[in-house]
Amino acid sequence: MSVTEMSTSMATTESGSALAGARAAFDSGRTRPLSWRVAQLEGLLRFIDECEPAIAAAIEADLGRDPMASFMADIAPVRHEIRHTLANLARWMKPERVRSGAAAAPGRAWIVPEPKGVALILGAWNFPILLTLHPLVSCLAAGNAAVVKPSEISAATARFLSEQLPRYVDAEAIRIVLGGAEVSASLAGQPFDHTFFTGSTSVGRAVMAAGARNLTPVTLELGGKSPVIVAADADVDVAARRIAWAKAVNAGQTCTAPDYVLVEESVRPALVERLLAELPLRGAQDTTRIVNDRHVARLRRILSTHGGEQYGGAIDESRRSVTPALVTDPDPDSELMQEEIFGPVLPLISVPDLGSAIEFVNARPKPLALYLFTESRAVEDLVVSRTSSGSVAVNHLLYQLLVPELPFGGVGASGMGNYHGKNGFDTFSHRKAVLSKPSRPDLPMAYPPYGRAMQKVLRKLMG
Repeated sequence: MSVTEMSTSMATTESGSALAGARAAFDSGRTRPLSWRVAQLEGLLRFIDECEPAIAAAIEADLGRDPMASFMADIAPVRHEIRHTLANLARWMKPERVRSGAAAAPGRAWIVPEPKGVALILGAWNFPILLTLHPLVSCLAAGNAAVVKPSEISAATARFLSEQLPRYVDAEAIRIVLGGAEVSASLAGQPFDHTFFTGSTSVGRAVMAAGARNLTPVTLELGGKSPVIVAADADVDVAARRIAWAKAVNAGQTCTAPDYVLVEESVRPALVERLLAELPLRGAQDTTRIVNDRHVARLRRILSTHGGEQYGGAIDESRRSVTPALVTDPDPDSELMQEEIFGPVLPLISVPDLGSAIEFVNARPKPLALYLFTESRAVEDLVVSRTSSGSVAVNHLLYQLLVPELPFGGVGASGMGNYHGKNGFDTFSHRKAVLSKPSRPDLPMAYPPYGRAMQKVLRKLMG
């Protein structure tokens, strides 16, 4: 047996063992009561509260990100999600009464949200706590057991989760599995009851294909090229500041980062001038490194092949750093404009009018987020109604992620399914339909063959 075959076999054994252990915990019935769900969420909250300095240190070791930035991006949103879920969980779990209708009368009908079973959560490296624990909050709130695979790319954070999280939660029902891509592939091929993946579109396709073999439902949180439209009536100073800030967050390694800007020609000069001032300023405030040498090389390649005019973008391989770059009027067929950038590089293209911007967006795969800067409600309504994206934010960026009851997810190539708040609870729940009818009366005329009078009654009730 080759080394590769041995590695694959070991990964399969470990994956199967993790699933079997979590399945046994779920089958015991202990994950279903509200008390267990609350205990797990409170344990997650204690983990975040007590381990915050160590979590920040692990993220800094992986990405170079400073502790305050990690608090803002990874720690605070998870803490907020847990508290929001705890405050609402009992209400979310209640059966939902629905009208049974005349055809099923007399009777009672309702919907029971029940746990799906054992869920697989495949985390991502760019926000290694947020994108691993945030879906876990929803998973546990819905009463599931879980197998959690943090990204091996953020290795220090993954090890910390593996070593410390079991101290705070039910370690038999919540299994942490470490390993590389072969482990993720093996897990994705196991018969889980739900798979939740955050990452690239290409890997998302593989995860979905693996799930299809077991008819496992999947939630795919992917990415793509999220556009910014700057209308002629926008506050250009504010737009430039906020775009530059959002692009600099995590060195641009964010699935909802602004990927390119479409600006109406009348305000292009002013916006370019302001971006050239704001991008270096915001970039200097972010300490995050590009995650590895492969991604540094990728960014170097797209900066040398875009065909536009470039400002900034100095690369230091030894520090894995790239200064923010503005690229005006790049070749639309270049890699810069065809692939998700995932780095501090911002293409800018001028368009003659708002309609042209909408056409440009609609001619490409549907994005995870769309951003619009305008002072006009009419422009806002037009862009929202004429485009399709996972989310829209007007006059700011990224903040739509912080509203618990807004669903977060993509559409088309940017993903499928969503989570956050009640939407996450629903994603990890099966909404079971229940109808209860009394035994009596049990009229003979309700069974075939139907007489003429009964046929008339049935046609009226069921037609």
